[in-house]
Amino acid sequence: MKSFTHYLTFTVSKRMDFVNITSQVADALTRSGIQEGLCLVNAMHITASVFINDDEPGLHQDYKDWLEKLAPYDPSPQAYRHNRTGEDNGDAHHKRQIMGREVVVAVTGGKLDFGPWEQIFYGEFDGRRPKRVLVKIIGE
Repeated sequence: MKSFTHYLTFTVSKRMDFVNITSQVADALTRSGIQEGLCLVNAMHITASVFINDDEPGLHQDYKDWLEKLAPYDPSPQAYRHNRTGEDNGDAHHKRQIMGREVVVAVTGGKLDFGPWEQIFYGEFDGRRPKRVLVKIIGE
């Protein structure tokens, strides 16, 4: 059993956006040399997410619209108690909680073992500053 660790770094120019990171994760898997195992992809920030879904722009906009309805951006301390700490990202914490922290993908034959249309995305909900994603691959 061996493990391989790699970090992806991002600065997303928009406050909320989704970035397809499938090819970067696949590249890390190739570098790892692992043929059979598991690949963990983890957002290392409390206002960011990693999730799996279809790479379809309409679906992504639907997610953004839905998330904004559930937790609208409002930097005022009246909107979110968290904003009373001097932060303005109370909504981003809620959006991350809904979209999830990490994904685990099976590794089979040295490839990410996806179902049809599945891709890995980094979801940013409080952008415009450097962030990173952990890719941890364990197997043989």
